[in-house]
Amino acid sequence: MLSIRHIVKQYAGHTALNDVSLEVESGKIFGLLGPNGAGKTSLIRIINQITAPDSGEVYFNGERLNQSHIERIGYLPEERGLYKKMEIGEQIVYLARLKGLSRHEATKRIKYWFEKLQIENWWHKKVEELSKGMQQKAQFVATVLHEPELLILDEPFSGFDPVNAEVIKDEILELNRKGATILFSTHRMESVEELCDSIALINKSQKILDGKVKAIRKSYRNDTYLVEYAGEQISFNGNEPFEQLAELGEDDGAYMVKLKLKPGADSNSVLQYFIPRVRVNMLQEVIPTMHEIFIEKVNQIG
Repeated sequence: MLSIRHIVKQYAGHTALNDVSLEVESGKIFGLLGPNGAGKTSLIRIINQITAPDSGEVYFNGERLNQSHIERIGYLPEERGLYKKMEIGEQIVYLARLKGLSRHEATKRIKYWFEKLQIENWWHKKVEELSKGMQQKAQFVATVLHEPELLILDEPFSGFDPVNAEVIKDEILELNRKGATILFSTHRMESVEELCDSIALINKSQKILDGKVKAIRKSYRNDTYLVEYAGEQISFNGNEPFEQLAELGEDDGAYMVKLKLKPGADSNSVLQYFIPRVRVNMLQEVIPTMHEIFIEKVNQIG
């Protein structure tokens, strides 16, 4: 769907993007991650043709990105762009017509989405009368109304309470199931693990990590396990096939410990140690979360 090749962007001597390349698969959800100032927004603006790269190219479905692609992209910016004094309904009609919809078709689709999100009585409300989360709902409708092939969502859950964040998450997944490709930028790592097929991590203008979420997490496996056992509490003496990292407490006669395998050991080694001594209730590998990987990679760059 989207091929970003060797993008460089500078502003007054500051390098915002330095030779960044990404591939976003059609029909997938792609997470664009990075700390503030990393270059994510600069890249999003280039894809939306708000600015142009100093060098490099972007391709949309095999074609070099051009003005004809604007109607096929939906963009929800982090800095919301609704006119505060304008009525919500008329404003979304106006934005939909900029994307090529007729007034009749835009009105019909707005009514559908307003009913879907239970905001039917908002048509004549002005933006300034709405809370931040309510404004976000209205802008989400404006973003998806023309049924874009590519949805670019910059911090889509910002301003939402947990209930409405879940509503929008479900709508994003539904749009994806219907065929939309989704590129979204977020700081919410739990959203990344829940939603994304693939991610790219940008820091200090450079891509420092990319790939499928499951593959990245597996590549950061570090031979760490949780064991819950019942019976007499074990006092480890250092001769075990593992190192005890933490004792996580006792609950109703069951003890939980966090272990790291020693070289040459595996999960069977853990079971072989515990089973003759106690009853093993659980053995679970601890795979680093995307949040932990994010922190580690960013700290490596400094």
